[in-house]
Amino acid sequence: MSNVYVPPAVWQWQEKDDNKYASINRPNAGSRFEQQLPVGEHPLQLYSLATPNGQKVTIMLEELLELGIAAAEYDAWLINIGQGEQFGSDFVAINPNSKIPALLDHSQNPPLPVFESGSILLYLAEKFGHFIPQQQAERTCCLNWLFWQMGAAPYLGGGFGHFYVYAGEKYEYAINRFTMEAKRQLDVLDQHLADNCFMAGDEYSIADIAIWPWYGGVACGDVYNAVEFLQAGEYKNLLRWQAQIAQRPAVQRGRLVNRNEGGLRERHSAADFAGLL
Repeated sequence: MSNVYVPPAVWQWQEKDDNKYASINRPNAGSRFEQQLPVGEHPLQLYSLATPNGQKVTIMLEELLELGIAAAEYDAWLINIGQGEQFGSDFVAINPNSKIPALLDHSQNPPLPVFESGSILLYLAEKFGHFIPQQQAERTCCLNWLFWQMGAAPYLGGGFGHFYVYAGEKYEYAINRFTMEAKRQLDVLDQHLADNCFMAGDEYSIADIAIWPWYGGVACGDVYNAVEFLQAGEYKNLLRWQAQIAQRPAVQRGRLVNRNEGGLRERHSAADFAGLL
């Protein structure tokens, strides 16, 4: 008897609860319950979780605050995606795709929803005029790498990370396929960083902020704990860049926001970091 899976003529969704990572999503969009999100005192309201995608935005906001930009003060509220809080009505009104992070800018009338981490980074960079180069060539380089990350990371997270860490069963074909792609992407970065201090040359930018939580985390073992499996020590230039960015005070703060444990569940002022750094 063959164990080869043969797809049916028409796919049918079957709800299963044997794997918490696979049981959250459904094939239809939209809210599942009524939810009123909290609103703090600052114009920028962030609803997120400290995954690599979530860290991008909190790092960006902390970098802006590090520059002394008071208008970048924000309230951060934890959205527990493991409990399905991203499917509440208020959250879906901000992001119909029900993914963190989601930002609501109350300095606009009506409040302006911004979703997708890359879009939020670009929005904040343009709103405050920092961390995006002004010259066309450098700006284009920055955006090249920003959009590279947005397109590449699903292979790293939804591909390699899912099958290597989260899948209920280990499938050799899937792990081999996505490991090869993960290593190829790490090598892309390593070769680029051999000739560049940061992703867009000599200037730290939203490209670095987008890429660092994912690829820096994988390279040093903070994400997926796969340093040995991926032989991540081979990527010397990537590791140099990772360590350099990890020393930035705003990065250290940004990583703590909206963590379930060992950090800030909610962030409302700089004083919230007391005793955590």
